[in-house]
Amino acid sequence: MAKDVLMYKGKPLVRSGNTIYYGYMDQPLVAIMQIASTKEFQGQEVADKVYVQLFKTDPAITKLKDKIVKKAERIGLYSALELSTIWLERELEKELKSSN
Repeated sequence: MAKDVLMYKGKPLVRSGNTIYYGYMDQPLVAIMQIASTKEFQGQEVADKVYVQLFKTDPAITKLKDKIVKKAERIGLYSALELSTIWLERELEKELKSSN
């Protein structure tokens, strides 16, 4: 992995426009956060409303609705990141247990 990739709690965090991808794409699940609105805080523009979705990365699944495992809305990026972390850890653990 490239040195300049931002990591959060041991997983890569990659931003493309208003979309943030969290997790490894070669694992069964990844979290996707869409920044829906921003606000100004101390002269900086920060995320306000963030949509969080937990997605299956299996390329064999073609329908978008079948890829979405969970979804929610959070206020603030920190809240969205924490929810994504919890969801990923729990669901990846379930995937590991079911594959054994």
